[in-house]
Amino acid sequence: MSESIKQRVVVTAGASGIGRAIVDAFLETGAHVHVADFDAVAVNNLPENANLSSSVCDAANADDVVQMFASAREHLESISVLVNCAGIAGPTAVLEDIEPEAWRRCIAVNLDASYLCAQQVIPEMKAANAGSIINMSSTAGLHGYPLRSPYAAAKWGLIGLTKSLAMELGPWGIRVNAICPGSVEGPRMDAVIAAEAKKRGSEHHEVRDTYTQAVSMRTFVSAEDIANMAMFLCSPGGARVSGQAIPVDGHTEFVGTMET
Repeated sequence: MSESIKQRVVVTAGASGIGRAIVDAFLETGAHVHVADFDAVAVNNLPENANLSSSVCDAANADDVVQMFASAREHLESISVLVNCAGIAGPTAVLEDIEPEAWRRCIAVNLDASYLCAQQVIPEMKAANAGSIINMSSTAGLHGYPLRSPYAAAKWGLIGLTKSLAMELGPWGIRVNAICPGSVEGPRMDAVIAAEAKKRGSEHHEVRDTYTQAVSMRTFVSAEDIANMAMFLCSPGGARVSGQAIPVDGHTEFVGTMET
């Protein structure tokens, strides 16, 4: 508990979904948390908590990121944990139909944002000879993902970034890991399924069943399942875990096909 209380945490996309579950889990330990989120309404709806501060921030924008970390340090003084949760679903289409701007935006939010945020915390983590960085990849970063190629490319890239940073930063006692969620219950996954159902000319429940049947445990996971893994990786129990891409997915056997 004493280590958790000392933690000073920045969570991107922390005002809803997986990020919010991680924020709540840290707050329960007594950690101080700064939330960065693109959604101003969600940021304004965060609960009042003496240990919680926030910024509206596009984590894919370098200037926004610099300003966000300046604000975070006003509240946290120092940063011992960075959780990169910022991400978007991106377009649902075959590659030849994806516009360059849609491709670039998906890569920017899902991959570039983690690079920009890690740059901001690495110097002080090195000075402290300690720290934990968690990048939110996906099972899409472990498998191909038809109709979602920019998303999959970014999530694979996050794993490469994670393993490279773990090697660079390990000598300073800094651990870097990626969590790879499977299908997470909630509005975002519902929207992903709806977009895929429309593209395939299928019913919503048919696409959802395809996702469920692709998992050994035949179930979606919860945001709290992901938060539990994040908490472990930042705990004394995870002190020697680094450079890993860890699925929390009920074991994905395969990803959807191009069949309609």
